[in-house]
Amino acid sequence: METRFQRLFLSALLLGIFSITQPAFAQDEGSDEDELEQVITPDIKRRHIKEDDLDTENFELGVFYGFLSIEDFGTNGVAGFTLAYHITESFFVEAAYGTSKTQKTSYELLSGGVELLTGDQRDLAYYNVSLGYNFLHGQIFMSDKWTFNNHFYLMAGAGNTDFAAKDYFTTTIGAGLRFYTTDWLALDLSMRGHSFEHELFGEAKRITNLESRLGLSVFF
Repeated sequence: METRFQRLFLSALLLGIFSITQPAFAQDEGSDEDELEQVITPDIKRRHIKEDDLDTENFELGVFYGFLSIEDFGTNGVAGFTLAYHITESFFVEAAYGTSKTQKTSYELLSGGVELLTGDQRDLAYYNVSLGYNFLHGQIFMSDKWTFNNHFYLMAGAGNTDFAAKDYFTTTIGAGLRFYTTDWLALDLSMRGHSFEHELFGEAKRITNLESRLGLSVFF
């Protein structure tokens, strides 16, 4: 009887001690978690950056000037304009028109008075329509406050070249870098290759005129 009473007394005593100490343990565990959160949570001051979106207009009108290397007729200045429609962010269609005036050939210069072409026949004009593809979209960081969008592009198309009083079917390929100075104004640094076949000197000959140019375009 006494042994049973001692067992009940010890059980009640242990139960009382456990009920008293359990809230203290829970409180200590919660305080440890709060201290841990204060230690691992960094105090970051985020910098808010505002980026201008490009205009939603899909049309682009541009002018350009550069140099056109015409086989047998030297390197000459070329000027013109472009009109493009952006189908999507990646694809666009561009129509271009350019004019140039060729120099005399080396044969004409060395022969003295031989004129292979008249003055009007030395004028060259071309027009073409091309499909372009934009890729490698990125940004150029000029300073901490100035960032400009840019991308590369490839294009291919066909058109016509008017030279020496004749028209020649011409295929065109090109590549360039478009640099957006504002949300509606862009600079265009590019190269083109215009390929056609002519018979100016008595035999059929396929030539490729290389063109490098700098353009300025607006979106509307």
